Amino acid sequence: MADPLSPHQSEKADALRRLHRAAGPPLVLINAWDAASAAVIASTGAPAVATTSAGVAWSLGVPDGNVIERDVAVALVARVVRVVRVPVTADIEGGLGSDAAAVGDTAMAVLEVGAVGVNLEDVAPGAGDRLRDVADQAERVAAARAAAESFGVGLFINARIDTYLRSVGDPAGRLDDTSRRAASYLEAGADGIFVPGVVDPETIRELVAAIPAPLNILVGPGAPSVGELASLGVRRISLGSSVAAAAYAVAEQAARELAATGTYESVRTELAYGKLNDLVG
Repeated sequence: MADPLSPHQSEKADALRRLHRAAGPPLVLINAWDAASAAVIASTGAPAVATTSAGVAWSLGVPDGNVIERDVAVALVARVVRVVRVPVTADIEGGLGSDAAAVGDTAMAVLEVGAVGVNLEDVAPGAGDRLRDVADQAERVAAARAAAESFGVGLFINARIDTYLRSVGDPAGRLDDTSRRAASYLEAGADGIFVPGVVDPETIRELVAAIPAPLNILVGPGAPSVGELASLGVRRISLGSSVAAAAYAVAEQAARELAATGTYESVRTELAYGKLNDLVG
């Protein structure tokens, strides 16, 4: 369990917050799904490590989408924190609990194992593309903030809004709906806003102008470059589950190659055994 009075954890929280400020380049996160991937990412000089809920779920044998149990998810965060020195921010999906009090418990749990940030999404589990009521989600954000204040560490709460990712409502009103949700979540204690599903530069520009907080964009092939996003005012850029999915694609490719030709070219770019051992040792 992390010590809430530890200057080390508080320093990590302060460092994560500074990485979101307007001066300097945006924070670019290559999301990890287990301890080894986190260690590899940190070894490249990444200033912080974020987990991906989808990658974490897949690695533990369950589907993404608020299915994983809190204790299991928190245990993985603890392993990630153990192997890296940089700030860790944990994707806790919808809070890994049915009500605001449970979200507060989850926030407290990830703080106790040393994380200093969370992603908290507003999609309603098991409800297709429906999002939570704004007031309900704001209450959940407020519970996470209250837990952090009780713990004594400045947890960075990145409030995710799924209006674009899930094509919620009339496209003409989507920007206003996103802005309204962002304002409510920020008032409740969020520090940043994550709007996945947007790659159009003009829409991103409008979101930056409408949201008075660091904006996080999800990227992948076809999205604007880091430099282009920085010029639009984006402060945080995430690869999400794509790196985990690419790693699993290598596993599938290697299995198919071995079965089809009896060769092993698919794993030619593997990391050295000794390097991986040292990174998690």
